[in-house]
Amino acid sequence: MYVVVLSASPRKDGNSRLLGEAVVDGARSAGHAAALFDLEDHATGFVRDCRRCRRPDGECAIEDGYRRLLFDHVLAADALVYATPIYWYGMAARLKNWIDRLVCYVSASHPRAEEVVARLRGTRVALLLVSEEHRPGVALPVVAQVQEIARYLHQPFVGVVHGIGNTRGEVAADPADPVGAARALGARIADLHHSDYRIDTPRPGSVWSPDPGPVGSYADP
Repeated sequence: MYVVVLSASPRKDGNSRLLGEAVVDGARSAGHAAALFDLEDHATGFVRDCRRCRRPDGECAIEDGYRRLLFDHVLAADALVYATPIYWYGMAARLKNWIDRLVCYVSASHPRAEEVVARLRGTRVALLLVSEEHRPGVALPVVAQVQEIARYLHQPFVGVVHGIGNTRGEVAADPADPVGAARALGARIADLHHSDYRIDTPRPGSVWSPDPGPVGSYADP
């Protein structure tokens, strides 16, 4: 597998980036290729009005490293991990802008839109968060947003690591060991369990062990 981590923190020695580095370490320890990219270095322009900004050939007119990072790494990835601090109870602006700018490449007016959509589909997605507050609810808005984006793009959302910290590197002192959890996530990202059931989803009666019973659903018992 190829695992790509997108770090949204403006601090390159910050806590969420530290979790991203742990994911890369874990993935490499399991034999996967892995790389971390700082969005601050690649997506410096912010989303505009595509109807006015887009080039005549349909390409995005914003001149930065977004397109290169998207085509060379994100679309080539088997797993994509977002790493962000929680700012004002939401994701960092760089990450939101990265997601917003996808519209330039998935809309029908882009010459490679079908390719982009097809290559995004099926990519395994995970989320790394760091907040100063320990209250579990502080992470819920970001988790919910990323989960819905992943669902929209037909991407299995396979895990969340939430660490507590503020000063640089402090997340490593969190007794819950989010750094270790991020490393384990990277090592197991290829086979982390994902399910997204509907009432009519065919499924066995057991999650982890072989189920001798027939496959069915609540709608078709």
